[in-house]
Amino acid sequence: MGILFTRMFSSVFGNKEARILVLGLDNAGKTTILCMDCYCRPYWRCYFPNTQAVIYVVDSSDTDRIGIAKEEFHAILEEEELKGAIVLIFANKQDLPGALDDAAVTEALELHKIKNRQWSIFKTCAVKGEGLYEGLDWLSNTLKSGGS
Repeated sequence: MGILFTRMFSSVFGNKEARILVLGLDNAGKTTILCMDCYCRPYWRCYFPNTQAVIYVVDSSDTDRIGIAKEEFHAILEEEELKGAIVLIFANKQDLPGALDDAAVTEALELHKIKNRQWSIFKTCAVKGEGLYEGLDWLSNTLKSGGS
């Protein structure tokens, strides 16, 4: 799976080097996307310096914690070291019953309040790989064009 992710990123980004964070609440689907063992919120700040983009993963089926996801997301956006970062939101777990669509996640996260940076949201199903390439293509093109 790690090889697949490496190939996916190299096919999308080519030889361009970029520091990209993938963040989200626990159980949102980050590990499925990245195949990492641990990604704990208290340690997120360790990765902030020199970051050009943030990928924020939201569990679209976890409507009970969408408010927490919003709070964490806006706290991240307030970090000084991330003020210029482009933001890609993956509204993940679209295959599950009751999952919020991208418009509902946009509303729940109050994305309309983001005025000072480029952002986009994509519906994804990480276990099937749906929506990931489209989001990464957008991110790649935005980074290539100079970002915000």
